[in-house]
Amino acid sequence: MNKEEKDLQCCVTQCETSEGSNGVNPLDQNYWNERWQKNEIGWDIGQASPAITEFMIQYPNKNANILIPGCGNAYEAEFLIVNGFTNITLIDIAPKAVETLEEKFADKPQVKVLCEDFFQHKGNYDLIIEQTFFCAIPPFRRKEYAEKTASLLNENGKIIGVLFDRTFDNPFPPFGGCPCEYKPIFKPHFTIKAMDECYNSIPPRAKSEVFINLIKK
Repeated sequence: MNKEEKDLQCCVTQCETSEGSNGVNPLDQNYWNERWQKNEIGWDIGQASPAITEFMIQYPNKNANILIPGCGNAYEAEFLIVNGFTNITLIDIAPKAVETLEEKFADKPQVKVLCEDFFQHKGNYDLIIEQTFFCAIPPFRRKEYAEKTASLLNENGKIIGVLFDRTFDNPFPPFGGCPCEYKPIFKPHFTIKAMDECYNSIPPRAKSEVFINLIKK
């Protein structure tokens, strides 16, 4: 076993089947809609991620076609609008979340809201913003995520955002991991410009996130 295989083995410790222990597919629309109806949205930090906002402040193309999958309350989209971005697509699989988003952005023509399964989505984007979506999909679909994001991005398109750098002792989202697991997943499709400890995480997630900047090959 080489080092990369050993590192990967040490990280993939959960959700290696298509269903959680309760028989519920974490990607199922009903599962996520129930979380929203019950307000069980522990992933919601109540603001845009500082790591993402700091990056986007210096992002030059205000007309870039931006996708935020699994967007939840889409605080990042609110930040982007305030900072002059004009072309933002939000996807969430939960109808309750989408209903909330449609109300929130009803008077914002810069934002398009879609109730879709990300893996079925079609489009062309310059930038994908990753914030608590990757950790919501079971690890056995992560290679599919990498393939799908690459297919949606234009030439030299990017994924930027944060991933967890820790594991969780549960059979349901969030699913964690570490860079030694993530790099082999993304390298076939992306040049890894950054996958480093996130120095500006919110305090509850300090030292447990990595910031990613991945450029489509």
